[in-house]
Amino acid sequence: MFQYLSRLALPIAVIALSACTSEDVSSPEIISQDVLSDVTIYPSTILTMDANRPNASAVAVRNGGITAVGDFRDLKDQLQGATIDTQFADKVLMPGLIDPHVHMTLGAMMYALPFVPPWDMQTHEGTIKGLPDKASFLARVKELSDASPEGPLILFGYHNLVHGDLTRQDLDGIVDNRPLFIWHYSGHDFYLNSAAITLSKLTPNLANKYHGVDLDADGELTGRIYEDAGLALFATIGPILLGPQNIARGFNGFESLLKRSGVTTVAELGYGIFGRETEDAYMDAFYSNEDAYRLYLVPEHRAFTKEFGADAPAKINEFVKDESKRRRVLPQVKLFTDAAFYSQTMKLQPPGYTGGQSKGTDGLWVTEPDDLAGVMSPYWEAGLDIHIHSNGDEAQNSTLSAFAKVKETKTKGSQRLVIEHAGLLTPDQIAKAGTLGIGLSAASHYVNYMGGLYEEAIGERVQYITPLRSAIEAGMKTTLHSDAPLAPPQPLRAASVHVTRMTREGTVSTPSERLTKTQALRAVTLDAAWSLGLETELGSIEAGKKADFTVLNANPMSMDAAKWPEIKVSGVLIDGVIYPVDE
Repeated sequence: MFQYLSRLALPIAVIALSACTSEDVSSPEIISQDVLSDVTIYPSTILTMDANRPNASAVAVRNGGITAVGDFRDLKDQLQGATIDTQFADKVLMPGLIDPHVHMTLGAMMYALPFVPPWDMQTHEGTIKGLPDKASFLARVKELSDASPEGPLILFGYHNLVHGDLTRQDLDGIVDNRPLFIWHYSGHDFYLNSAAITLSKLTPNLANKYHGVDLDADGELTGRIYEDAGLALFATIGPILLGPQNIARGFNGFESLLKRSGVTTVAELGYGIFGRETEDAYMDAFYSNEDAYRLYLVPEHRAFTKEFGADAPAKINEFVKDESKRRRVLPQVKLFTDAAFYSQTMKLQPPGYTGGQSKGTDGLWVTEPDDLAGVMSPYWEAGLDIHIHSNGDEAQNSTLSAFAKVKETKTKGSQRLVIEHAGLLTPDQIAKAGTLGIGLSAASHYVNYMGGLYEEAIGERVQYITPLRSAIEAGMKTTLHSDAPLAPPQPLRAASVHVTRMTREGTVSTPSERLTKTQALRAVTLDAAWSLGLETELGSIEAGKKADFTVLNANPMSMDAAKWPEIKVSGVLIDGVIYPVDE
């Protein structure tokens, strides 16, 4: 990964570095005395996330890589001539925080919109207070409508379990002379007033084409359009949401939030959903070598199949080899088993939903169980890792069964399958996933946002929401992601939630699933890197890895995990380049 100098270095360098096999210092690359000026040693309190050396007091960096880690006095003696930089002496360095599942284009769209959230939301403009009931929600919608310029208005953040049912009549009562679109917090549902229905040219006949069209007792549109039926809206709202000015505002805000949260690496887990060429154009415009984070792309199966047909796996591998851009396409693919957790459309075992807007149903498949193994197989044969959105407990049955079949029948391929989100996982499913070598990338805030609230919709099965302690004990590599913008991309906040298992209501959701501090921090560093196949490059502070660090003003290991969201991030380092966080 990093270039090593010849072992024919000056004898004095060999003597000076001979102590590097001690337990206190990781072995640095052999550097001749005349180039030690290129090495910078940073004394600091260091959380390495390396199980063999959890703590250190200095790290040496050269050419964007980590040369050595260990005791400051030893590194100073062994690397005489290196620059000593003390600016982090009173700070804490940890591996650069990783959010392995975000949506850059979707995030840009949502972060540019006015928020009407069900709970407090952290944004680049500060915390937006949650609206705790239907009355406050409708009042805020009216306030925003009255204050906004004429034309279609799109608002993001409604949640039915907090705000109650929402119909076009409710929205007509607020404003009937302009199109109003309410975007559900899940991102999978829209609610329209009559003017928006008319503008979008929707009729009840749409239900003949898509499942996600709600009709009332008279066969008329209720205003709710969800899942794939939402595609029918994009001819109307797509030009607004994807407008350059809108995307610029949202993308820049997203990046600001990443930097202030200490995030050094993100992965777009849906590359191509909004059109690969469109997404590339926006990334070309707004993501550059000057940005303080790494961006990786994971292609989405349906989008790439629509564009490339059966050649999608081969095409992904072509993109992986393209190194012309800073952002990298990973040798991975994103699939879907079922629908959404937040909007109660994930696929459940009997008795299905006992409350909420999906009461009396059992959710939706995105990929039918009989088709799933066949969808997986070409990607597995092409040597690609598989990330699969799989939320409900019935969805897990389908995902596990399909993957077991693929592993049994396809001899080629030793790569990884990672379950994404994992809204519900039962003990039997965890045990089976562990034997199959499956990894878990859990949505970070299901427990906090929905651990108490969701009991209305699924009853006692709330105990199976993201059971991370059980997953780790079953041998599953386990990480946390924000799914931003559905939760803020704040890994320390995410890690805190799973140490405390605290809900918004102040209760504890399944306390037996609490993580230790070390497990929680690994979930947003080394194990997050593993889920992206990048654990040899990122995720821990070890010699030979990239010099990506997050700089903290306090040590999370020596304080109450509930206080982690309050830790100030001073800056980040990417390839050893320092990016301070503006006050």
